[in-house]
Amino acid sequence: MTASLDRRLFLRTLGLGAASLLTPFGCEDSGRYLDSDIERLAEQKRLEKERAGQGPFGSHRYRGYRGLADLPYFELDSKDRLRCIVEDLPPIIDFHAHLGLSVLFAPTIDWMAKTQRVRHFLDCDATNPGCELDLDVYINANFTEKDLESLRRETVAQAIWGSESAATHTIPNLLAEMDGVGIQLAVILPIALGLPFRDDSSERWAAAIASSGHEDRLLPGATVHPRDPDAVSSLRLQVARGARALKLHPAVQRFYPDSPELHPIYSECEKLGIPVFFHGGRAGIEPEYTHRYTLIRHYEGAVASHPQVQFVLGHAGARDVGDAIPFAIRHRNVWLGIHGQGISVLRELIDRVGAQRLLFGTDWPFYHLGASLAKVLIVTEGRPEERTAILQANAESLLAREAS
Repeated sequence: MTASLDRRLFLRTLGLGAASLLTPFGCEDSGRYLDSDIERLAEQKRLEKERAGQGPFGSHRYRGYRGLADLPYFELDSKDRLRCIVEDLPPIIDFHAHLGLSVLFAPTIDWMAKTQRVRHFLDCDATNPGCELDLDVYINANFTEKDLESLRRETVAQAIWGSESAATHTIPNLLAEMDGVGIQLAVILPIALGLPFRDDSSERWAAAIASSGHEDRLLPGATVHPRDPDAVSSLRLQVARGARALKLHPAVQRFYPDSPELHPIYSECEKLGIPVFFHGGRAGIEPEYTHRYTLIRHYEGAVASHPQVQFVLGHAGARDVGDAIPFAIRHRNVWLGIHGQGISVLRELIDRVGAQRLLFGTDWPFYHLGASLAKVLIVTEGRPEERTAILQANAESLLAREAS
């Protein structure tokens, strides 16, 4: 079955729900995405490729995630698994992780299964030697069209026949990878897809974490769909069960963050004392028709109208990081998740926004945890206060805010 047929089949399974998923929520769509926005994304990609390896840290290219063992921070163990060997790291908190997803018709994943290896969605270790991994570009730039087509097939498989990759995205596998690179705690962020049935990853992941006995290392997040009329009551219930942050994904959920319909959800987050974790900016691998929702200017109304809510912009705006930096400077209630950004951009984020508002995250299981950690270790070499802030202290501060 071809990928185009896969996508058509996926939409047919949604029935009437597909129309609402593909319709913008709240604000008028006209004029919200311009030709100049398209041109700026193309220019960002061009300049990034041209400048890679020319920044303050020089060239950092490796063969796969395993190739990171060429850095002084890692080694490969007897089973060819990447391990961090830095002795003085703080207990690291990963504020951006997920588990395997199975919705609609896909078989339920055994989240307690342990497999020989993790098949990351963008798996730079699928071959030996692995793919070329350049740490000075946005991470998605390392993958070929063939890799991205495989990702699209796996995305559809999670909803229909089951994803072989997602079946490896389990609690024991995540914990083993965390142990290997020194991550103590991970915040597990689900996404409500707005499907007609079996769209309850937040409940099922939270139950799996609770039954695993590892609630001290895995913190469940909450999610609601903006079109759900019971979104606020659902959010309350998830927080009462232990959720520690709300995940919203404008591209996947098809909404503009500044839509007035979202304000009751943001207000409830203020009452509950939990942060809102947005996917922020255009990653460049999602369907182009979703790019309009994640432009940084569309987050302005939400952040400005709710100054007491702490908002995390995941991926630091992704390929729109040039807009995310001044946005974060303007708004003290904005934190930037750093996953995906290259080492030169990460240095710029520290210098301009400040290490105290950056959050370490990995977006596991799309990538190996070590890919994000390697960048922080390179950029903060000889800067222990910055390293501790990004890897541990900032997340602790944000979690303490919601618990107070």
